Amino acid sequence: MTLIDSRPGIAAAMRALTEKTGVYVDADAAVSRLGPPLRTEIRRWFPEDQVEEAVRTYRALYPEYAITTSLPLPGALAAVAEVRARGLRVMVVTSKHGRLARLHLEHVGLKVDELAGDLFAAEKATALTAHGAGLYVGDHVADMVAARTAGVPGLGVTTGPCDADELRSAGADLVLPDLTGFPEALGRLMRLAL
Repeated sequence: MTLIDSRPGIAAAMRALTEKTGVYVDADAAVSRLGPPLRTEIRRWFPEDQVEEAVRTYRALYPEYAITTSLPLPGALAAVAEVRARGLRVMVVTSKHGRLARLHLEHVGLKVDELAGDLFAAEKATALTAHGAGLYVGDHVADMVAARTAGVPGLGVTTGPCDADELRSAGADLVLPDLTGFPEALGRLMRLAL
């Protein structure tokens, strides 16, 4: 929940998963914990021998239920525009399946240079390092772990499941309530990266 509010669609897809499989998933609880990989949430509801099938079913349902209700979060479009105005590249690194993340980005009109999906916490650092990221913005303590592991400044936003204290404790160099303050913060954070 750094760039896009996907909660309504994810909740709808979780409800569709319940309908399709007959296994109850509390959609409201699931969207309150966004950030970790899908399998983490699926394991709360399905026996281990059904997890992979549930993941495949959910991902098959996702495009129909989860994309069109997503909206950019406050400041997201301006944040991407600010990065581009400075001649920099935009990369999205997410725990969401890359194909599904791309559908969200296309739906809300966010153009990115690189997209790396299916990564969480320190795994994200691999993509950040490989693509030469100079800063990482995220809404979860695991995103701050990724920034620290990659050796880049981390900007936390409290639009996801983690509050400002949690993000700071995880290593955020700066925490904002949302991305509306990103253009002003970018220069400060770029100086930290030098």
